[in-house]
Amino acid sequence: MSPLLDPLQLGPVRLPNRIVMAPLTRMRCFQGRAPGELQATHYAQRADAGLILTEATSVSPMGVGYPNTPGIWTEEQVIGWKRVVDAVHAQGGRICIQLWHVGRISDPELLEGALPVAPSAIAPAGDVKVLRPKRPYSVPRPLETAEIAEVVRDFARAAANAKAAGFDFVEVHAANGYLFDQFMHDGSNQRTDQYGGPVENRARLLMEVLDAMAQVWPSERIGVHLNLMSSSHDMHDSNPKALFTHVAQQLQARQIGFLFAREALVGEGAAAVLPMGQHVRPVYRGTYIANEGFTRETGERVLERGWADAVAYGRDYMANPDLVTRFARGAALNVLNDRTVYSADGTGYNDYPVLDATSA
Repeated sequence: MSPLLDPLQLGPVRLPNRIVMAPLTRMRCFQGRAPGELQATHYAQRADAGLILTEATSVSPMGVGYPNTPGIWTEEQVIGWKRVVDAVHAQGGRICIQLWHVGRISDPELLEGALPVAPSAIAPAGDVKVLRPKRPYSVPRPLETAEIAEVVRDFARAAANAKAAGFDFVEVHAANGYLFDQFMHDGSNQRTDQYGGPVENRARLLMEVLDAMAQVWPSERIGVHLNLMSSSHDMHDSNPKALFTHVAQQLQARQIGFLFAREALVGEGAAAVLPMGQHVRPVYRGTYIANEGFTRETGERVLERGWADAVAYGRDYMANPDLVTRFARGAALNVLNDRTVYSADGTGYNDYPVLDATSA
C-alpha cells in the first residue's frame, strides 16, 4: 500500500491518510468576505483528505490583498466558516484554517484608500495581482513599533474566532512574501527596533503571534506555513539557512503541532533533494508537511525517505475532489482548467467529476 495512505497522528487527531489539501485562494467569498454554500460544498467534497487547509483567511481589514478572499474578523464570517466546518465534519473530515495578513502585497483600492503596511517602506517588485488597470505595488507604510501589538491581537482574535467556528487546527501563513515573511527576510526588513536586525528580532513577530495564539489553542493544534524557497513576492535574505533553522528551532521549542514547508525537490530521480528542508527537518521534529509540485510518486518518495510526514497537494485538489481515491486506485487525474480557477460561480470549483465505484 502507498505510504500516502498510511494513517498519521497529528497531536490529538488521527488522520486517516497523509494526503493534505493545500491552501488554495479562489476568491469566491462575495458577500462581506464570508464563506457561503459554495465553500461548504467545495470543502465537503474533499473531506477524505487526511487534513484540509483552507484558503488563506485574513485576520483584519488591513490584512486583505485580493478581491473576495475570506476573512474571520466579523460575526458573519465566523458563521460562514462554521457552516463550512460543519459540512466537512459531517463527511468525516478534518479542517484547519490558514490565518493571513498580506502586509505590503495589497493596494489602497482594497484598503479604503490606506497604504498597505509592512516592516519597512520597501515596495515589492511587480504589479498588484488581479486588480485592473494594472499598477505597481505601492510603497508601504512601515508599522510603528506600538502598532505591532495590534497585529498580534488581530491574530489572537482570529484564533478565538476559528475555535468558535469549530476548526480542528489553525495555521499561521508565514510564507509567500506576506507580512511575516516580510519581517523575517532582511531584504524587506530594514527596521532598527526590536523587530529588525538579527534573525532573532526579525522572527519576533511570528513568535509573539504564536505565543498569543497558544493562549487560545493548544500548541499541538497550531501550524506554521513557510516558503523555504523564498520564491514569492520578491523575498530574499542574506542567509536563508540561518533564518529558517532559527525559525525551526523556535517552533520546536514551542512544540508547534506542524510545519507546512513549501519547497520543491531539486535534482532528478533518486538524486533529488529538498535543499532547505534537509537543514530544517532535523531541527523541527514535529509533523512536517511537504508541498510544492509533488506527484503521487514523488510524494511517496519523500515519505519513504523520512523527509516528511505528510504531503500537500494544491492544483491536483482543485480538479480532483476525490484525490485520495484516485491515488489509492492508481487512477488518472482530472486536468485542471486554468481559465476557471477564479470564475465567479461554482464553475471550475464544485463541478469536477469524481470516479464511480467501478472506475479503475
